[in-house]
Amino acid sequence: METLPIRVQEQVLLAPFTTFRIGGPARYFCEVASEAELVEAVQFAGRNSLKIFVLGGGSNLLVSDDGFDGLVIHIAIDDPIESVGDGQFVNYTATAGTDWNAFVLHICEQGISGVECLAGIPGSVGGTPVQNVGAYGQEVASTITGVRAFDVETGVFVTLAHDQCGFAYRHSIFNTSQRGRYIVTAVTFRFDLNARPNLAYADLQRHFADWDATRPAPTPLDVYHAVRAIRHGKGMLIVEGEADCRSAGSFFKNPVVAPSVLTRIAANLQLPAGEIPHWPAAGGQVKLPAAWLLEKAGFIKGFTLGHAGISSRHTLALINRGHATATDMVALRDRISSEVLSRFEIRLEQEPVQP
Repeated sequence: METLPIRVQEQVLLAPFTTFRIGGPARYFCEVASEAELVEAVQFAGRNSLKIFVLGGGSNLLVSDDGFDGLVIHIAIDDPIESVGDGQFVNYTATAGTDWNAFVLHICEQGISGVECLAGIPGSVGGTPVQNVGAYGQEVASTITGVRAFDVETGVFVTLAHDQCGFAYRHSIFNTSQRGRYIVTAVTFRFDLNARPNLAYADLQRHFADWDATRPAPTPLDVYHAVRAIRHGKGMLIVEGEADCRSAGSFFKNPVVAPSVLTRIAANLQLPAGEIPHWPAAGGQVKLPAAWLLEKAGFIKGFTLGHAGISSRHTLALINRGHATATDMVALRDRISSEVLSRFEIRLEQEPVQP
C-alpha cells in the first residue's frame, strides 16, 4: 500500500463505528479531519479503483457482516461553529463532523428556535441534509440554506443552495438521484430570531400541558430537554448500557399513500376509517405511522427473533439484543415487511443505509 499523508488502515472492523454495533471490516479505512485530507482520500480510492463509503456518526447505518470491500472515509471535520447575523436572521455554519446534538444544544442555548425538536438524534451534522432529518414536527430542510460538499465526479468543492438539494420527506438528492456523488463537508442553517419553539407535536403538548399562564412560555432550551426526555422514554436516545440502545432509531419510514388506502385498511381491520391515525402529506396524499402498521400486523414492543428484536419502548426501533449480526437484522426486517405487505398492501421502506 502506498504511503500517504493521511493514514489508511486495512481490515478495520466497522461495528464500533455504528449505533447498531454491527458490521464486518472495511478493506481500507481512513479518518479525515480536513477538506484537504478528504481530497487525498478520494484520490487514493480513485488510483486504486476502490468503491467509497462515507461514514459519519454511524447512526443510520446497517453494515453487512462481510464489511465493505472498498475505502471507508470517516468524516471527522469538526471545526468551530461559525455564525453571521443580519438583523432578524442569523446563519450558523457547522462542519460535517460536528456532533448533531451538540449543535442543536448550542443553537437552543442562544434562545434560537428552528432545530429544538431535533434534539437527541444521534449522528453528525453532515448526515442531516442527506436524509433530511426530521422529528416532532421539524425537518432540517426548513432551516438549511446551503450544503458545502466535494463533488466526486468533478473533483471540486461546491456549495448547493437549498433548492438544489431536492429535499422531501426523508429524501434529498444526496440519497436518491445523486447518491455517491457528493461528500458533505459543512452545512449552513438560517434561523429567524423571532421564531418561537415548535410545540405542534402531541407528545410535546402533553409534556407542557401543566405549564399554566403564570409560567413563561417554553424556551428552545426547555423544548430541547423535553424532546430528549421524551426520546429517552421511548428508547430512542442512545444511552450506553441500556438494553434498547443498540439501534438505528426508526428503522422504517412512515409510508405516504393515497387517501383511498385508508378505506382498504379500515375494511381489513374492520375499523371506521376515521380511527386510522394519519396526517396530511404533499400532493393530497396521507402519511401513516409505520409503528401503528407494525403493531396491527402483530409486531409489538419487545418482539424478538433470535438475537434481533423490537425495542421494549418503541415499535419502530429494531435492536441488536446483544449478539445480532446484520443477517439477523435483515431477517427481522424482511419478516416485518412481508407481513405488512401481505396484510395491508403497503411496502415499507427502511431508513438505515446499507453500504
